[in-house]
Amino acid sequence: MFFTKYLSNAYHHFRTITRHKIEVGRLCFRCGLYSQGIRHDLSKYMPSEFLMGVKYYQGTRSPNDAEREAKGVTTAWLHHKGRNKHHLEYWIDYSADRNIKTMIGMKMPDNYIVEMFCDRVAASKIYQGENYTDRSAYDYFLKGRSKTMLHPYSAAKLELLLKKLAEEGEDVAFAYAKKYVKAYRSYKLRKLLSS
Repeated sequence: MFFTKYLSNAYHHFRTITRHKIEVGRLCFRCGLYSQGIRHDLSKYMPSEFLMGVKYYQGTRSPNDAEREAKGVTTAWLHHKGRNKHHLEYWIDYSADRNIKTMIGMKMPDNYIVEMFCDRVAASKIYQGENYTDRSAYDYFLKGRSKTMLHPYSAAKLELLLKKLAEEGEDVAFAYAKKYVKAYRSYKLRKLLSS
């Protein structure tokens, strides 16, 4: 019985994370983030993440939530966030201001903000299924859970993309994100050439 459930969870978890990875890749490609789309979330297939995902698989939400509820900590998430730059938690560090002795969100590079946008849209599509709308990822963002330590610049850019999607639809939002990525690349190239 246990082995059958484990195999079933392994199959379904693999299928879920692969569907998510493919969807994020597709969305990243729409924005011109080809290598990021290919590399997105590869750490989810590593044993330290995959095995916890299988153990806590439910199909309707992230296994990380169930692991956190069961153990008080999410070892898979701790591994994941330290290896994937599209997560705001990757960019949390101590403030450079010596008077502020706390951890704060650092400004994320624009290409990772766009990948985070793609990640949130794909996660909403996968987990909400038929209930997904173009407002889903924006509504999740507005709940505030993901804004707590996000740098103000990063939060503003992410919110702009999510709001465009919610109010103007996928074609407009992803066309805007693609222009945003091109502008960022041009800026980085100009900066490189001037140094």
